[in-house]
Amino acid sequence: MQAQTLTDAEYQRLSADALARIEVAIDRWLQDDVIDIDGQRTGGLLELSLPGGSKIVVNTQPPLHELWLAARGGGYHFRYVDGQWRDTRDGVEFFARLSEAASAQAGKPLAF
Repeated sequence: MQAQTLTDAEYQRLSADALARIEVAIDRWLQDDVIDIDGQRTGGLLELSLPGGSKIVVNTQPPLHELWLAARGGGYHFRYVDGQWRDTRDGVEFFARLSEAASAQAGKPLAF
């Protein structure tokens, strides 16, 4: 699994798209009364607050061209490979890992 070499501009666009996709999902869930989840974004950091007080943090890492995910189940690093953000350890796709973590912490199935 070879990470793609991205320009800084490509990385900025792709990482911003990933954060925006998360925010769109959160807004949809709130609108449809699926779950009471709050997203707080500061630059390249997006903090999700779930019921029960647990949090998930997604953070961009521009110098490394990575996305980082911190959840109750652990911390993960992702690089852009073949058109997707992939875990640097086991190759799991970013949104699959995020959905798994959010579902575990929310106690209900959530898919980004």
